[in-house]
Amino acid sequence: LLTTMMQSSSTFPVANSIESKLKNQLDPIHLEVLNESHMHNVPKNSETHFKVIVVSDVFNTVKMPLQRHRKVNEILKDELDGPVHALSIIAKSPSQWKTMQDKGIEIAKSPNCKGGDGSLPPR
Repeated sequence: LLTTMMQSSSTFPVANSIESKLKNQLDPIHLEVLNESHMHNVPKNSETHFKVIVVSDVFNTVKMPLQRHRKVNEILKDELDGPVHALSIIAKSPSQWKTMQDKGIEIAKSPNCKGGDGSLPPR
């Protein structure tokens, strides 16, 4: 089951790029690309803050969370060097994901921005 959580790719090209690259490189069984920019002090329809939840067999051999995050960061290097300011990563193996589902463990919602440095204009 592959789940994606994003809007029209033509309207949100960064989210589309993130989804496409993660699908191609990790062949996930579950993928959510969540644009969380609206939770921060950025203009409407920005694509600067994302959360990805990715479940892949690749993570059966890449076991340490830091190594998993580095792998995702490497795949999304162009986005992180460009428009993406922040990326939250939840990377699980299929067995870890199944255990979470069996136990009813949900991914916590990200908190709203606490204000940043105030350098951006109000929305």
